Amino acid sequence: MSFIQIAILAIVQGAAELLPISSSAHVIVAEKLLGLNPTAPQMTLLLVMLHTGTMFAVLTYFWGSWKKHFFYSRPAFWKFAGLVTVATAATGVVGLILMYIIEKIVFRGVPHAQVELLFGNMPLIAAALAAVGLFIIYAGLKQDRNRRPQMLGVKASAWIGAIQGVCLPFRGFSRSGATISTGLVMGVAKDRLEEFSFALAVVLTPPVIGREVWRLLHAEAGTGVHGAGLFALFYPSLLGMVLSFFSGLLALKWLSRWLERGLWQLFGCYCLLFAGVVISLYMVGF
Repeated sequence: MSFIQIAILAIVQGAAELLPISSSAHVIVAEKLLGLNPTAPQMTLLLVMLHTGTMFAVLTYFWGSWKKHFFYSRPAFWKFAGLVTVATAATGVVGLILMYIIEKIVFRGVPHAQVELLFGNMPLIAAALAAVGLFIIYAGLKQDRNRRPQMLGVKASAWIGAIQGVCLPFRGFSRSGATISTGLVMGVAKDRLEEFSFALAVVLTPPVIGREVWRLLHAEAGTGVHGAGLFALFYPSLLGMVLSFFSGLLALKWLSRWLERGLWQLFGCYCLLFAGVVISLYMVGF
């Protein structure tokens, strides 16, 4: 993989990851246009490491706000940690159930079937983009009618976590778009939703990285690759992580501005348009 290819994917990831337009779908389409295989272990690891770069962008961007709203006292911290735990547990339950259904039932009879086999399915990506686009538009319209925002509680946290679990196996179903939209539909204040959604992303990213590192090492176990050769496998991902960090910071500023101005549903319109682009690319052979 060339430096130019890595840079393109990192910029696409960083710009799209922190906007509710599904960075995974954009990166997978970019990979296909660049002639790369999105389902290969090296590519899924690169995608996750690009997410890691944007995770550090989230930490950098939100740290001051988190300290102000959630870390100013011990009770506030433990309340926040409890809500994150509830949401993450819901994500784990839903995600594991979906993974079992996909790998054991949908892919029954396929040798060594893994959920990552779905990642390069362009029609599925287009359908997921269209679904989340409609959900974002609905949430934006619902937000306009909710004049009295509610505090984030256990019920809303559980629903947000469950919807995040649905996002995991389906590239195109934007994680940030779905989680923030779920909270908006439930009437939660939009600024707290943004902070909470990306806090969940920080918690979720490390175990996902661990899974993809394991997949890569497992795939290379029988090839005799070690030492410098193993570093060569990880180097593209590390470089992409750094580049996605900087583009992610810029995207976060854009997201916050549009959410504050009540322009949330425009992201949904973009997802619908991009779904059309994805299915058009598929029909012409990508």
